[in-house]
Amino acid sequence: MKSAARNGKALLTDGTALNMRLSPMILNSDENVEKMASLVRAYFDLGGRHVQFTPFDTATLMDAQAHPEKYPDLVVKVSGYSAHFVDLPRQIQDDVIARTEFSDA
Repeated sequence: MKSAARNGKALLTDGTALNMRLSPMILNSDENVEKMASLVRAYFDLGGRHVQFTPFDTATLMDAQAHPEKYPDLVVKVSGYSAHFVDLPRQIQDDVIARTEFSDA
């Protein structure tokens, strides 16, 4: 996040967006929620301008690809916008799945 925040200080016409995929387990306790909040505050203090989180693990997203009827309300962050995962083209779904999944482990 420090590297991404550094780019936030650049003069970029389209701005900057940092997309992160998180394991839902990262937010499984008040302590972890506070750690996450501290991380976000630090990102913006370092110059970050925009961060989006998708809190779904790889297994859930892959199951949503295979069985979209089970996940009509699964919303993910793409790049500056949110979308229903099952409505996205396969290439974009694959891109969201390929993002690094950050966990507390």
